[in-house]
Amino acid sequence: MLTGGNVNDCSRFTHVMAAIRVERSGPGRPRVRPDHVIADKGYSSKAIREHLRRRGVGHTIPERADQQANRHRRGSRGGRPPVFDKQLYKRRNVVERCFNRLKQCRSVATRYDKTATSFQATVTIAALLQWL
Repeated sequence: MLTGGNVNDCSRFTHVMAAIRVERSGPGRPRVRPDHVIADKGYSSKAIREHLRRRGVGHTIPERADQQANRHRRGSRGGRPPVFDKQLYKRRNVVERCFNRLKQCRSVATRYDKTATSFQATVTIAALLQWL
């Protein structure tokens, strides 16, 4: 999902999750719910975690330092920390490396394109060049 450069990613999280469509190898409807979501601290919010719980999607999202401090400050009323699997979180680097390779294309990194369609075309061309 393409957004403006000044829009943070976590505000569009539910829209991105709703747009997921993974085709099945055989007959049937496409999958619309991932098995697991791995995200960085920018996605560590109560609303996102609740959205994933409601949909039955497992998640590995580290807790921000301010959230940890607030939970500790509240004591026993602060609740338990969210489950976090360090080994699974290490696999997030694959996606980060993909973004870094796309940003090797200067026009993707600096967003010279003025319109959303031309920027999306530039990202598509950069991805195709990485594929070759």
